[in-house]
Parts: sequence; structure tokens; C-alpha cells
Amino acid sequence: MSLPSLYIGRGRSWIVALFFLLLGGLVVGFLPEAERDASPTDSLAQGYDSTRVVELAERFPQEGDGTALILWTSTDGETLTEEQLAAARESLFERLPDDAFAGAGGPPAGVDAGAAGPPAGIPPLPLVSEDGTAAFGTIAIDAADGAENRDAIATLRAELVDEAADGVTVQVTGPAGIRADLGAVFDGANFRLLAATAAVVALLLLLTYRSPILWIIPLLVVGLADRLAAIVATHTLRLAGVPWDESTIGILSVLVFGAGTNYALLIISRYRDELRATEDRFLAMRRALRHAGEAVVTSASTVVLGVLTLLLSVFPATRGLGLASAVGIVIAAGYALVVLPAVLVLVNRWVFWPLVPRVGQAALVDSDRSVWARVGNQVAKRPAAFIAASLALIAVMGAGLFRIETGLGPSDQFLRKPEAIVALDRLGESFPAGESDPALVITEDDPSRVVELAEAVPGVASATVGDTADELTQVRVVLEPEPGSDEARQTIRDLRTAFEGLDMTVVGGTEAQAVDSLDGSAQDQRTIIPLILALVLGVLFLLLRSVVAPLVLVATVVGTYAAALGASWVLFVEVLGFERLDSSVPLLTFLFLVALGIDYNIFLVTRAREEGLRHGSKRGMLRALTATGGVITSAGILLAAVFAVLGVLPLVVLAQIGVIIGVGVLLDTLLVRTVLVPAIAILLGDAFWWPRRPATAGRRALPGGG
Repeated sequence: MSLPSLYIGRGRSWIVALFFLLLGGLVVGFLPEAERDASPTDSLAQGYDSTRVVELAERFPQEGDGTALILWTSTDGETLTEEQLAAARESLFERLPDDAFAGAGGPPAGVDAGAAGPPAGIPPLPLVSEDGTAAFGTIAIDAADGAENRDAIATLRAELVDEAADGVTVQVTGPAGIRADLGAVFDGANFRLLAATAAVVALLLLLTYRSPILWIIPLLVVGLADRLAAIVATHTLRLAGVPWDESTIGILSVLVFGAGTNYALLIISRYRDELRATEDRFLAMRRALRHAGEAVVTSASTVVLGVLTLLLSVFPATRGLGLASAVGIVIAAGYALVVLPAVLVLVNRWVFWPLVPRVGQAALVDSDRSVWARVGNQVAKRPAAFIAASLALIAVMGAGLFRIETGLGPSDQFLRKPEAIVALDRLGESFPAGESDPALVITEDDPSRVVELAEAVPGVASATVGDTADELTQVRVVLEPEPGSDEARQTIRDLRTAFEGLDMTVVGGTEAQAVDSLDGSAQDQRTIIPLILALVLGVLFLLLRSVVAPLVLVATVVGTYAAALGASWVLFVEVLGFERLDSSVPLLTFLFLVALGIDYNIFLVTRAREEGLRHGSKRGMLRALTATGGVITSAGILLAAVFAVLGVLPLVVLAQIGVIIGVGVLLDTLLVRTVLVPAIAILLGDAFWWPRRPATAGRRALPGGG
């Protein structure tokens, strides 16, 4: 008895459908997603100096994730008056801790709003820019978690606006402000993302099936799988002690909807064909699962193995995305293979109305007039020409690959800039580069020695000794180069070189984090990309028991990735105005494009192998293209549209991931999988399957069938 026979039958399907639908509904209805308090090191590269600085900075007052920077600026662009500065000074002093003026006789008693500055011995607070149009100061935000931090920043902003003098604009930025605004980006975002994704999927399913009823079933099944995946994944991550952030659930939702709907399209397409061969819908579904089920299981296994490679990442949040995605794909494939078929056979073939499949109708694979049959015939006439043209187009699209720059600064993270980022940009207009956001050095060595070495490094404007805690001392290093520039990053590297002979001296801060993020991403790419390729090749070797076909298929997927990345870079620079890619984008887009692109390879070649046994290698590939061209194209367009929905969230990194994957998937489904791969297979003939020769038996059974 085959596996589908265990749950597809007149007395069994309704039990299976009811059980899994009720189970999923109960979990979604009564078990919320797991929650966790975000750590400031979740998105930082573990084992790198800048991450160590964030951890050590918690020992010092007013450092790390809880630091807010208050910026006062003149609304009309004129110099701030003494009265305006006095109001700013009073607001700042009220929020400084009692020990902020240690060594100066304690905090000023009854701050004089009209005083020119704080008592003797205390640095001028707030710091005023040379042009006199802006001033800033820093305070500590005492918040146990992200929600408390958002509430504290919101309250602070409201109070500062009330306290500000006329003609003054006051804004809050710094780590605490950016953290609050980043969290606010995701307030209600999951609902918006889910709604947009469901709407896109519903529309495309309706257009694909041209039925007012059929689209509802896969949408509901995949939608339930999506919510179940979010709950199970977050609880799995919490139990495993793997961190995740707000964007994890967004990407997970898009991945589950995209992959789950792709699996549903393949199964329903094969089921429709089988209904044309038998009146028994249960038998038709068992046959469909016997053929399409192998492709779905293999595809899902490939994606799961691929995303699990992210567990090797140096970034904790990336590891969380990998584990969450693996859980999501397992659930999506399970519901597509078990729940969807059980529900479909319960509602009979009328669900396809008005295009109801009838016994005796020609199967799609036997059609000579379909679009994909005509495409295949043209490809078969001149396969070498199609190969050359396809490769030339891929090469042209990939030309932008060599101009890509990575590494987004804090002000480049948002599509729509919140207050913290606007304030950060305004800060840079009035204060020297690096003054408002200096590099932070923490050392166990002699701080005066650290200052001496730092000031000798080209690109360093100044270095000053800060607070001391335990045996550690802070040294603030102001950099001369523009923040986010290559020169600023080189200065960080030169600082680290200068400190190599000192006792435990580490360099952190925004620029150092950017340097370590680039280095960590490069390390991830060197480790994970070869592993992904090896795993995908291994799965294809096992599935096809061939050497040539897997190598060809993986090469086409890599070419698709290169073309998508290169073309998207041109789009980003010339149209969208991005100057850099986020450092995580190349790896994540490679992973998803390779893992999901292999899905379409598997859909095509498993059908080609099946048809080749009876019709020969060349004719088998053409029949496979005829049978799967429509479903692969529909699945690709749907997946591209679903990933484009990531643009609902105003984060640049998610928009970049969505665009690159969308371009890659469309290229893959419209050109590579429907023209290039068939052309290569037709040109190679039986050699495509070497050392296996699947067409041999077919030739003996059907002379001339090749």
C-alpha cells in the first residue's frame, strides 16, 4: 500500500482533513507566538570586537542600547539664542543622573535657566555646534525590554516638545531612539504583511485556476499553515535558545505562503490531469501524489537543508531565520501533501467549475497547441541558438554584479525615515563627522597609552578618556572621515592594528559594527554558500542518479542568481536610489534563489524523467515542458509577487531581498526553466542523464519515440 492510500480514501480523507484543520485551528486560536526581549547583540557578528564592546558597555553608565541622544535645532535655521539653549540645558539636566557631575561638587542645585553653562569643571551641556544652529546631549534610558524602551522614548519625545522653547525643534535619536523606531516599524506590520500576502495569493490563484471556488481551498490551507508555522517556529526558537527578530516572522510568512502555494499548484495541476483519466477522484489523487509527491518532498527537503545551513552564521538573528524557515517549510509541505489533498477529494471535481476536468479529455501533456508545447517545439528546432541567446542575456543582466557595494549605515536602513534617522542626518549637518557618534574603545591597558596610539592613527581627530568600571576604561575616538565611508572603516581597521600589542583593547561603535558586519557576512558567504551548493547537488544526485543533469541544473540556478543580483543592483542605483546593499542580502538571496529555484528544476526534471521512460530523452523533456510550463510559470509569478510584498515593511534590507528574489524567480521561470534547461537537455539527449539512460527502455517499448 502506498503512503497516499493511508489517508486518501472514502472513509479516511474526511477524518484526516478534520483532524489537521482542527489541530491547526486550536493551536492558532489558543497558543500565541512566543515572545522574547531583543538583545542589542542579536544582529551583531558574534566573536567580533564591536560585539564585545556592546557587551562590556553594559558595565558603564549611559552606554549601549539604553543611550538616547537629544538634538535641539533652530526651526528657522538661525543661531540658537541663549534663552533657547537655557531651556534645552534645563531639560537635559533634569534627566541626568546625580553622579553625572561627579568631581564638580554634585549636580547643579536649581539649574539657572539663564546661566551660560553648567558649573565650573563640567563640560558644556548640551554641546553646541560651531554654526550655533544645533545642540545635543545624551541621557540613559532605563528600559527592561523593547516595549518599555518604545514607551520611554515616546514619553521623552512628548515631554521634550512641551519643554522646548519657541522656534526650536527637538528630536530623539541615538541607540535607544533608533531601537524604538525600529520596533515601531513592526507595530501591526505582521498583520499588514499577512493581509497583503493573502490578497496577492488569492488574486493570482483566481487568475491561475479561473474558478470562483477552487482558489479558496489552497489559500485557506496555506494560510492556516502560515499561522501555525509562526507559532511553532517561535516556540521552537525559544526552546532552542536561538534568537530571532521582528523581520524573521515577516520573511517566514512570505516563505511559507510562497513555497506552500507552489506545492499546491503542482499537486492540483497533476490531480486535474489524473481526473481526466479516471472517474474515481480518490484514485486520481493517489496517482497525483505518487507522481507529484516525490517532487514536493524532494523540493521541500532541499529547501529545509538549505535554510538550516544558516545555523552556521556568525549572526544570531540569521541563525534564528534559518531554524524558523526550516520549521515553516516542513509545515507548509506537510499541509500541502496531506491536508490539501484530503480536502480536495471531499468536495469532488465540481470545485474546478467552470473548467471541470472530464474523463476522456486530452491530458495537458498530450496537447500540441498549448503555449508551452509551441515554445518547446521552437526550442527543439534550434537548441544551440536558444542556449547562446539565453546565456548572453544572463551575462548582460549580471554585468552589474561587479559594481556592487555592501554595508548600509544606520540612516540607510529605512525606506521611510523615522524621527531617529532624520535627527541623525540633521546631526551630521552641524557637527563634525564622528563627533556625535565616536568610536568606543574599551581597554584594560593604560588609557593614556591608548589615547596616544589612537591620535597617531591617520583619520583620528581626537581621543579622550571616559568612564571607568571595574578594571575597564572607555576611550572615545572621534573620526575625521564621513560616517559610513570607506575611509572611516579603514580608520577602524588601522585603530585595531595600532592596539594589537595592548592588553584586552577592543574597538566598537557604529563604524566598527559596520566593519565587523561586512567581515562577518564575508565569513558566512565563504562557509555557507559552498555548503548550500554541495547539499543541493547531493539531493539532485540522489533524486536523479545522474551526474550531468545536477551539474547543469545547479549551474543554471547560480547563473540566475548572478543575473538577478546584477540587474537588481542597476535597478537599486538608477531607480530606487540605494547606494549600497545590506551586507546580509547577497547570502540570503543566494540561499532562497538556489533553494527555491531548484524547486522548479525538480518539478521539470522529475516529469521529464517520467516521460523519458516512454518517449525518450528529447521527446520526454518536451512533454515535461508542456505539462509543467504553465504550473511553473504560475508558481514563479506567484512567488515573485509574494516576495515583493516584503516592501510593505519599510526596511531597506527586506525591500532589497524582495526585489532580488522577485527578479531571480521571474528570470528562472520565464527563461531558464522553460527555455535554457530544455534546450540544454535536448542538445545533450541521453547524455543529459549520464550515467543513467532513462530513455533506453522507452525506445525498446516505443520504437521511434525519442
